[in-house]
Order: sequence, then C-alpha cells, then structure tokens
Amino acid sequence: MSQQPPGKRAGRVLMILAWCAALFLATRFFGQWEQRQQNPNIVVTSEQGEGFIEVKLASNAQGHFVASGQINGEPVEFMLDTGATDVSIPADLAKRLKLEEGFGVTLSTANGLSQGYRTKIARLQLGDIVLRDVRALVAPGLHGDQVLLGMSALNRLEFTQRGGTMLLRQTTNR
Repeated sequence: MSQQPPGKRAGRVLMILAWCAALFLATRFFGQWEQRQQNPNIVVTSEQGEGFIEVKLASNAQGHFVASGQINGEPVEFMLDTGATDVSIPADLAKRLKLEEGFGVTLSTANGLSQGYRTKIARLQLGDIVLRDVRALVAPGLHGDQVLLGMSALNRLEFTQRGGTMLLRQTTNR
C-alpha cells in the first residue's frame, strides 16, 4: 500500500475545492443571467423632473416589458399588457398579498371563460411611480406570480414605445 506525500494529498483536496467553487460561481452567474433575460428591469430606475416622474424599461428577449415593482408594499413582477383592460393578478398571489375579494366576474381570456373577482390595489409602485386605488381583477386562470399591468393602471400614465424601450411618465402637478 503506497502512501501519497501530504503535500500531494492537500493539493488534490484544494483542486477539488477550486472546481466546486468554480461550478458554484458559474451556476450562480448563469442563473442571474437567465433571470435578467426574463426580467431585464429587476432594478427599476426613475428620473424625476419638474412635474414628472419617468421610468424607462427595456424589453426582454421575447419582446415583452417585464419589471419588478410592488403591490401594497410587497414585491411583485409586472408584465405590461396594453391589451388587458385591468391589472390582472393570479389567485394564489392575490391570497398572499391579502387582497380583498370584491364581487365575482366572468373573465373572457384566450383560454375561454373563467370566474374571478374584482379587487382594489391601494398602492401600486413601479420605480418611483406610485398609483393609488387601482382597479384590478383576480384571475384564477393565471398561473405563476406575474401580474399583468393592464390599462386600469397604464391609462394613468403617458407611455411611448420605441424599439426595445418603453418610457412611462407620470405627471405630478395635478
């Protein structure tokens, strides 16, 4: 039975540890890269001027505008949807956000009809833009944690889209 010198054994252990650290860092890097591909607006920056607040969003790899924000102080992920009449929230997320159940409604979606209910968002925030008392729907047919930011919120803002950028502007001197 041949014994390896202590230095060679320590070198092998250090090599294994270095490979483990490299794999961990690569996994973390590519995980964050993938997340940025889905939501390039994880950190939403705002610009304020005299009488306005602006938020500039970049589109993701699929051409959608996805951004991190808040509903009633809780973090959420929004997907801007100018084709949606109201802000639409998945039922599981609405429960976690403790949104009040209003009257029931029949929702017409791409997947057919489903039952949901109306609710009101006391405070919706995207960057420094804050909207209060926003009409919303809770849609059991929506899955995941992504909130569709529909026209009940967007119609309170000016917005323009050019290429892969959307600019949202809230006027503040009303």
